[in-house]
Amino acid sequence: MNRYSPIFKIKTYNTLSRTGLEKFPTERYEIGPEIERPDAILLRSQDLYEVPIPETVKAVGRAGAGVNNIPVSEYSKRGIPVFNTPGANANAVTELTIAGLLLAARNIAEAWYFAKNLDGDGESLDALVEQGKKCFSGFELAGKTLGVVGLGAIGVKVSNAATALGLKVVGFDPQITVESAWRLSADAIPAGSLDELLSGSDFVSLHVPLNDHTRQLINELCIDKMKPKATLLNFSRAAIVEETAVLAALESSKLHAYVSDFPSRALLNHPRTIVLPHLGASTAEAEDNCSVMVSQQVRDFLENGNIRNSVNFPDVNLPLNDGFRLAIANKNVPGMVSQITAILAENRINIVDMLNKSRGNYAYSLLDINDKVPMEALARLSSIQGVLSVRAI
Repeated sequence: MNRYSPIFKIKTYNTLSRTGLEKFPTERYEIGPEIERPDAILLRSQDLYEVPIPETVKAVGRAGAGVNNIPVSEYSKRGIPVFNTPGANANAVTELTIAGLLLAARNIAEAWYFAKNLDGDGESLDALVEQGKKCFSGFELAGKTLGVVGLGAIGVKVSNAATALGLKVVGFDPQITVESAWRLSADAIPAGSLDELLSGSDFVSLHVPLNDHTRQLINELCIDKMKPKATLLNFSRAAIVEETAVLAALESSKLHAYVSDFPSRALLNHPRTIVLPHLGASTAEAEDNCSVMVSQQVRDFLENGNIRNSVNFPDVNLPLNDGFRLAIANKNVPGMVSQITAILAENRINIVDMLNKSRGNYAYSLLDINDKVPMEALARLSSIQGVLSVRAI
């Protein structure tokens, strides 16, 4: 492709794995937290809601799956794709979820605390152990039913791992993708509804993103429908569960235990909770995977205009052709493509290849063309009502 090689600037928040940042060639990229007027932003947990959006920003990349710390709707209005890394931390979260099942079933946390605080030695210690261990009697996982809510990359891995441990698995996800369905064990049973899953599960594990549809998804009504003495596990986001309803269910012994990766003072003070300090993706491997994945996605977008794993724009991946490329983000309204192609035709620019896709209220087009677009024509494209961004690559 006959294109010049600009220097791109990447502003980073938080500490991202060098393994990923090294995917940006040093001769073409300036990267660091001090960057001003960046072309892209990379982050992990930094809250961007109060951070002004520089007019130069073309992309935002989150090294992780959740994007509730990013004002996605505001970026969408600017034609800025927000990338995340679904599946990059799936193995880490899966292993922690399985650990959570074992912690709750065998009362391991309480038993460990008891053992660490024992006094004495020899026969006196043995006597205390024998006397106290009956307080921590648990139950086995094999033969129990695990309900998995959300069958994305993590939910599928949790389902398959649980099946291997001898649990019966019931899954619910009305938006399951074909790829996830292929990866899911044939032994997993689909639930017709969330209520059906809740009423038949000894354990319920949540693996859904936080959005308007899932906020307080598990509330008092849902908990009332769960099996007596069931265990609830939340390694998604705190707000997916109505905390007060969970605490009430623990007090009444409706729930056996609540395993959460999101501490709050009320949860920390309750004896039937197992609360971890947001360890879901806290492994060196997961941090490397997330950093590599988001870096590759942002680089491909900046250099080629391709979109992979954006939460607000469609996936668009067009093989490179000789010539030049236009990347256009716009509102998903009728007649947009015809207006774009008409302006190109007026400037005697031929379209070699083109790909246009939409997602909800937004659409994105890549157009490979045979000549540079004059600045006047670029301005006309940008002025089309509904066009959010125009980029000549």
